[in-house]
Amino acid sequence: MPNRRECLVALGVLAALPAWAAAPPAPISVPPLPLAERRLANGLQVLTLPDRNTATVSVQVWYHVGGKDDPAGRSGFAHLFEHMMFKGSRHMGAATFDRLTEDVGGNNNAFTAEDVTAYHSTVPSNHLERILWAEAERMGSLVVDQANFDSERAVVQEEYRQRVLAGPYGRLFNALPAYGYIAHPYKRPVIGSIEDLNAATLEDVRAFHATYYRPDNATLIVSGDFDPAQAAAWIDRYFGPLKKPDTPIPRVTVREPRREENSRAQVFGPTVPLPAVALIWQGPRADSRDAAALNVASALLSAGESSRLNEALVYRDQSAQAAGFSADLNADAGLLMAYAIAAGGHSTAQLEQALLREIERLAQRRIADAELEKVRTQVLTGELAERQTPHGRAQSVGWAVIQRGDPRAADRELAELQAVRAADVQRVLKTYVLQRPRVTLDYTEKKA
Repeated sequence: MPNRRECLVALGVLAALPAWAAAPPAPISVPPLPLAERRLANGLQVLTLPDRNTATVSVQVWYHVGGKDDPAGRSGFAHLFEHMMFKGSRHMGAATFDRLTEDVGGNNNAFTAEDVTAYHSTVPSNHLERILWAEAERMGSLVVDQANFDSERAVVQEEYRQRVLAGPYGRLFNALPAYGYIAHPYKRPVIGSIEDLNAATLEDVRAFHATYYRPDNATLIVSGDFDPAQAAAWIDRYFGPLKKPDTPIPRVTVREPRREENSRAQVFGPTVPLPAVALIWQGPRADSRDAAALNVASALLSAGESSRLNEALVYRDQSAQAAGFSADLNADAGLLMAYAIAAGGHSTAQLEQALLREIERLAQRRIADAELEKVRTQVLTGELAERQTPHGRAQSVGWAVIQRGDPRAADRELAELQAVRAADVQRVLKTYVLQRPRVTLDYTEKKA
């Protein structure tokens, strides 16, 4: 995550008042992002956010393909292409992006999620043209050959070993989507599996690339110090000639069914020092009107040392060495998940009851105004801090496009967050947690 800056003074936090006297401050007025939008003839969505008060520019390309789009039996393909896109094109060597960014004091990277694969570079603003050329070059002329496929498949498989297999609790967290979702392709972890990647062929990879890596399936975002007219001319020059394929883009149409009853399962790991438990509920889509309240509820339960789960399970009861809650809301569906890793001498049954007790307490007992305002301010501060850089502003807009279908939703999210009240937090916890079936996972060491 990007570094967060302190904005508390600007937000008007009433820290000096006693809790009983702290009334919610009036909502702050945040100027809308300076967003301009257009679409090229080949279908490429172009979003620009000029800011002449900085000396850098961020160029990001968000491809509308993620883990949910992996072919059956080929999990990890979107993640694989996060790596493949750095392997060079017809006119670029494999290390070109590093040379174009790092050698001039900038940076570049990429990430894959359930709904998207995004590539981002930040450079001094006088290097904008060459980054636009490079992104267009790899969009239209990527080299997909056996050597590149073999090398990046090995990299992704090693990443799986490190993230999932090496740590004692990696298998538990990797298993959560498979148990949380019933039918949606979100069931398959984005990172993929060694077996599915081994089963893939070069023809599979080329077909996936041709299907999804195309201008009409991408959003180009340029944010920072640039002249809008000049940037538009460069975008037309380099991206305009790219062809829109005649074939349609496959879309996931699976609708996640409602879970009807509680279930329980066991997950095992080879070396688990202490048991753990995870509780999973179905959540709404990211564009739900309840998303802001669920994010605040998640922060109340698990954001920081003073969060409710940490205070109760780790410090007061000393039944857990770690505990958390997350609202993982995606474009098509979402999950709400709570977990706890035991401290010595405590069972998964004890952890399960402790998690439920704290969630119920938040949902049913009065929430102090000071506690709610502190946490809501922390969340809002983080959102505003991300927008202090060209990279952060572009990311906010990118997620709004992917998860809510509208780049201007990035501005509305701030207002929605400030509008969350205690009653909203309690309503969404009752609706999605207390009144819904859950999946309980007990995680222990597998005995020989």
